[in-house]
Formats: sequence, C-alpha cells, structure tokens
Amino acid sequence: MTLPPPAAPESAGSGAADPLDARLPSPLVEVADERLAARGVRLALKRDDLIHPDLPGNKYRKLRLNLAAAAEAGHTTLLTFGGAYSNHLRATAAAGRLLGFRTVGVVRGDELADRPLNPSLARAAADGMRLEFVDRATYRRKAEPETLAALTDRFGPAYVLPEGGSNALAAVGAAELGRELDGEADVVAVAVGTGGTLAGLAAGLGRAEAIGFPVLRGGGFLAAEVLRLQEEAFGGRRGRWRLDDRFHHGGYARTTPELDAFTADFAVRHRLRPEPVYVAKMLHGVHTLAEEGVFPPGTRVAAVITGTGPGGTG
Repeated sequence: MTLPPPAAPESAGSGAADPLDARLPSPLVEVADERLAARGVRLALKRDDLIHPDLPGNKYRKLRLNLAAAAEAGHTTLLTFGGAYSNHLRATAAAGRLLGFRTVGVVRGDELADRPLNPSLARAAADGMRLEFVDRATYRRKAEPETLAALTDRFGPAYVLPEGGSNALAAVGAAELGRELDGEADVVAVAVGTGGTLAGLAAGLGRAEAIGFPVLRGGGFLAAEVLRLQEEAFGGRRGRWRLDDRFHHGGYARTTPELDAFTADFAVRHRLRPEPVYVAKMLHGVHTLAEEGVFPPGTRVAAVITGTGPGGTG
C-alpha cells in the first residue's frame, strides 16, 4: 500500500504520483442559459463528478491526504461514520478496496440492522466495508473518546475519519479545487454538508467569493464549522466565503415540487441531471440569486458539480 505523503497546504496536489489515477484538474465547462444571460451572468460547471468513477468530486479531494496519512502511519484499517445514504461511506469503502485498506462504517440507526441494505449501503458492503449499526444516541457521541475507544477495542487500531470526511487534511485537499478555479470565476458555488469542501475551496480560491449552500435545515451553524476547519488546516480564516441556507428544501435528502421541477428543467436544458441531495439545491440557489440581482452584470459563476444522478455524491 503506497501513497504520497500528505502535503503541506501550500503544496498539496503539487504533482506527486496518484495511485488512484484521478482526472485532475477536472473540466470547467461553460453552459448557455438564457435565464442567466438575461441577467448578464455566465455559468460554468466545474465537473468534479468526473474526477474518479468510484471517488468523484469532493470525496476524492477530501480523502486523498487522509489516505496518505493513514498509510504513512502504518494503519491498515479505516473507520468512519455516516447515515444510511452516506456518499462518504461508499467512497471510503471504494478507497479501501482500491488501496488495500480494511474499512469499517459506523451507521446511524440501529433499527436498520435487520433491514435489507439500501443501494448505498449495499455498495459499501460489496466493496468490503464492515457495517456497524448503532443507536442514534451513541452516534451523537461518536467523537467522544469513550465511544472511539469502544470502537477500536472492537475492531482494532484504525485511522478514524469523521462523518463526511471533513477534517483539516480534507480541507487542505479541497484547497486544490480553489486553486484550479483561481482566476476562472468571480463567484464559486458549492453545496455544503459538513463544511470541509467549502473550507478548502475558499482557502485556495484567491480573490473570488465562495458561496456555500447548506443542504441541512438550519445549516447556518456550519459557518462555525467551516471556520474551525480553516483554523485547524490553515491557521485562521482564509478567503472570501459565506453561506446561504435558504435552499435546503426541507432538510437533508428532502425535496419539494419546486426543486423537482427545477431539476427536471435543468436536465432538459443542459443534458445533465443534477444529483438531488446536494447539487440540485446548490444550482437552484445560484439561479435564484441571479434572479434576485445578487450578481452584477458580467459576473462569472462556477458551480461545483460533485454528482450527476440519484447515485451521485455531494
């Protein structure tokens, strides 16, 4: 198991060989949309969904340096956390299969233990992940030393990844996304689940503004999490960034007729169906902000596409 060692923030992604054979930089593709053009706004899609077939988008960027750190420290097991439809669990399982790590996924909700696996968990299990279902009270304590000690007592020493994979190394990895977009856009939009991608994106972006669209109801709390991650990864707040938490459409993995109609229309217009949990909400936010006149005429907006279908990842 050989991976490049984790790079310092200023040199992450500097050209070390990548055993996962990812496609970087990801394509930036301008699309024509008369609704945005009428407001003088240009839209380009940052196709991070094309980075890797098993670890697309922010999952690859957030996992890469963590996988290197795990290998450097001699770990053979990755232990992480997620809900029943977690894209992060799937990506971690795939990384384990590809790189030879044993993987353990702690899943929120012990009531799921006796039910058939949904497609998301079934994919993780097929990639070799050991699934451990825990009750919701225990899951809320997942970061506490006692809970982690109990898990490592049961499954052995492991490199622990937080829910969503968002930690300081994840933010450092995501900074490469910002560097790829530096000078290419005035505003960069990204969906936000745990904050790691936005934290890194903004740090690498230069003068452009990053707007994060939380997919959780009440996602404004994520501002403090993004700041914490930037402090741990880069020593303080970096870049221009903000959240707009109006576009959760009821909460995580929930939708509304308005969002469904927007998603279907976007797919027809651009022959790309946005992933519904994350990407569709972000794109709906971008179009709404344009309609509200938030973007001055001439603004170049780049929207980070981390998945393009029901099985995509955000």
